[in-house]
Formats: sequence, C-alpha cells, structure tokens
Amino acid sequence: MTHHEGDPSFRGLPTKRVDQVTEPIGAPISFVHKEGALNAALQNKKKDEELKKNPGVKLSDAPSIVEDEFYVDFEDGDMRNPVNFSLTRKWVMTITACAFAGIAGAAGSSYVMGYSSMIRDLDCTLFQATIGLSMYALGIGLAPLVTSSFSEEFGRLLFYIISTFMFMLTEVMIALAPNIQIVIVARFLGGAFGSTGSTLVAGTIADIWLPHQLGLLHSSGNLMFIESPTVAGWIEANPSLGWRWIQWIHAIVSGVYFIIVLLFMRETRSTIILIRMARKVRKDTGDGRYRARAEENKPSLASMIWISCTRPLYLLLTEPTVLSFSLWVGFVWGVLYILLESISGEFKSVYGFDVGETGTVFVTMTIGSLLGYLANVYQERMYHKYVHRKAQEARLYIACVASIVLPTGMLLFAWTARPNIPWMVPLVGLTFFWASAFVIYQVVFVYLADCYGPYASSALAGQSLCRNILATIFPLFTARMFDMMTYKWADTLVAVIAIAMIPIPFVLFFFGSRIRQHSPVSQKIAEEEKISDLAKS
Repeated sequence: MTHHEGDPSFRGLPTKRVDQVTEPIGAPISFVHKEGALNAALQNKKKDEELKKNPGVKLSDAPSIVEDEFYVDFEDGDMRNPVNFSLTRKWVMTITACAFAGIAGAAGSSYVMGYSSMIRDLDCTLFQATIGLSMYALGIGLAPLVTSSFSEEFGRLLFYIISTFMFMLTEVMIALAPNIQIVIVARFLGGAFGSTGSTLVAGTIADIWLPHQLGLLHSSGNLMFIESPTVAGWIEANPSLGWRWIQWIHAIVSGVYFIIVLLFMRETRSTIILIRMARKVRKDTGDGRYRARAEENKPSLASMIWISCTRPLYLLLTEPTVLSFSLWVGFVWGVLYILLESISGEFKSVYGFDVGETGTVFVTMTIGSLLGYLANVYQERMYHKYVHRKAQEARLYIACVASIVLPTGMLLFAWTARPNIPWMVPLVGLTFFWASAFVIYQVVFVYLADCYGPYASSALAGQSLCRNILATIFPLFTARMFDMMTYKWADTLVAVIAIAMIPIPFVLFFFGSRIRQHSPVSQKIAEEEKISDLAKS
C-alpha cells in the first residue's frame, strides 16, 4: 500500500507532504508539462499557447519519456489544498472527525452497562450478551483491512457519509432488536461501520495539518467517549429506560452527527481533489493531456484490497517490532474489555453498588485518560529533545514508565477491592490502569508509524487487527474466570502477565535500532530513502 499524506501512519513522521510545491508560483493551478524531446524555445511556445487557453495557469517543465502531458497540481497558497484550509475550518473539521471516534468508542463501552435489563427483556444469558461486546471489537478489527482501500479510491467524504449513516442504522437495529441474535449481528455491523472512527479520522487530521502540528491532535479523539459508561449506568438504573434507551440515545446522537457531517465536512484527500481538478480541466478544454499524478500507474481496487489484507499480516508475523508491540497493546486492550465487563459485578458484590453507582466508577476512565493525555504532552517534549540521539526510540520514554505503572495499578485494584477498605482506594488503581493504557495506545501508534515509514499504515493495521482480536476473545472467558478464581486472584493473574510484558518497551528502547538493522522491511525502507535522497540531490 502506497504511503501518502492522508494515511493514519503519516501522523508525526518528519516528511514533506507530497502535495506541497517547493517553489512559490502564484497561480491557482499548476500544470507540470512533461516533454523529453523538445528544446527550450518550443517548450516556451507551448506554454504561451496553454496560458492563452487557461488564463491564470502557470506551466513548468520536467523531462519525461511521455510526451505532451500536463500534471495538474496545487499552487502555493491554493485554498483547495486541504493543508491551506482556514484555521477555523481546520478546527471545525478536526472536532467533527474526532467526534466520530468518540461516538464509536462510546457505543462500544456503554453497551455493557445495559446487561441486566437486556438479559431480562431478551431472555438471554450473560455469555450471549457478552458476545455482543466481542463482536463490536471484531468488526472494528476486520473491516479496515478492506474498507481502507475504498477511501483511497473514492475519497474520505463519501466514506464518512456512508459510515455515519449506516452506523446510526445499526444503533436503531439494536434498539429495536427482538432477540439477542439480532443484537449480536448489529453489534458486529456497528463495529465495522464505526471503525471509520479509528482509521479515517487520523487520516483526515493528517490531511489538513502539517506533520509538526500533529503530535497530540489524534489523542483528542480518544478523550471524547470517556464519560459514556457513566451516563449509560444511570440510564440503566432508571426502570422506565433500560438498555434500549442506551441504544436510542446513541442513535439520536449519531443522527445529529450525520447532519453535522453533511454540513461541515469536506473532502480532504489531496489526491482525490487533484483527480477531480484534472477531470474538470479535461472536460473544460477537451484536452486529454491534463492528468493528476495519482492517475498514473494507479493500481486496481482489487489489487489495493489484496495488499491491504495481506501486508499487515505479513508485517505482524515477520517483524519482531510489530509483533511484540501488537501483543503488548493487544493484551492491554483485552484487559480494558475485561474491566468493562467486570467492574460492575465486582463493585456490586464487594461494595453493594447499584448499576448507577457502578457507572460512576468509570469516572476513573475520564481522570486516567486525561492524565495519560498530559503524559503524552510531556512525551512529545522528550521526543523533540532526544530524537537526534535516540531516533525513533525517543518515542518510548513514557512507554517504559507506563509498562510499570499499569501492573502496579492492576495489583492495587486487585488487592484493595475489599469491604474493609474504602472504595476510593481501588479506584486509584483503576485510574493508574486507564492512564497507562492511554499512554501505551498512543505510543504504539506513533512509534510504529515512525519505524515503518511508507509501510506504516500496514504495520498499524496489523497491530489493530491483533489488538481487536484479543479484545474480542478476552471478554468471552471473563465471567468464567472470575467465577473460578474470584475477582482478587483473576485480577492478580492479569497483573502478573502485565509484569511479564514490562521488558517489551525497554528492549526496544535500548536495542530497537539494532533489531531494525536485521529486518528485511527496514532495510528496504532504508534503501528507498537513499534512492530518494540521491534523486533529490
């Protein structure tokens, strides 16, 4: 899969956007004239002729074996270039895009708060209700392997419109479901359409902001869903509302969001905009020589889907860096889903909380995520300070700390959730866990993006697949594990596994560059960078 400025993987990479011109030209559209055999005088003559046909157009030459073709490109300051959108429009679109990530995350986490009334109304078991939680994660993990190619072919805006509308319908489908089977199917479809919130959003942000502006923008989207379980808990606590109204509220919010997308979102993928500009010029002039660079050697949609499905698996199974970080963040994600599943039951049995009060326990998610966000602010400063010395491994300072804090929080939660210890104490442990999970998720994202350059989108897709598969599996054995081991020892087991994973970021911090030197993919990336540098020089 070709790496481009709109990929989620582009976030934080110190590379130049391909849609930026390097010299100021001062016209709304640039036509780069491709001629290999004409002399300078003939080229200037053709330029004059083209300028007469297209007033306000600037032409520049570049030798090529293909004759008489013109590349349509952005000029410096062109407001059709997404990176040149006004600051107001950029922030409106950024908030709108991040809101989808928040809505999709809220739908995933608030579902568990409606278990009691759902089991009663649909006459199903707890395990069947849990399958609905797992299917959502599975949809998020599998869908991007196929759908990411559609955004490359048809643009981001159309994908936003379809995804948000279909996501709203899945929420309606759940709210009206007559049985648990319909709920399970709808949850999988909701995860598939909601996956746009975790894949396309990062690409949209990277489209409109420059690389050095992106350090913490993507983290903002993850802060938007953290209050959802708390609100859902109090909805479930109301006998006249229950689980169906949790879904109806999501459907209403999704419907309002769909209207906002229609009003405020615009196409941000520069290659799609340039292709449309080229088509318009060809239509207006009747001249087929005008083309966008993205139209040349363009792979078929089937080819792009095949690559987007197979390359992530190849990197996941053959690259130690991708595999180790994917297992680490996948375990953390699985534990997160275990906690979503078990917190209510644990605080009911230990402290006698009702469903509304157990929902309030998820305020720790809010506090922890905010602490994790602030930790990432500090990590960005550390990265810029030490990147020249440590290269990509400068991303891992806070990850090393988080790897220790996470099992510490789990152990504190496991051993203090007892009737004779105030309920505030285990909440401190939960806060440590949420903060560490937030940090680890962000660090894994930016570190893999930095390490794998043009193949970063595939590396991130591989870790996303691993992460969501583990999040699918973990909740399925949660209830049985806690029944057999008790909450205390089950949480302790999870903490011990987390302790065993502490060395992962430390090994990569000290030996990551050596590991990449023995990686065939990293060697290929280095060779491509050398060729690119030679071409520029």
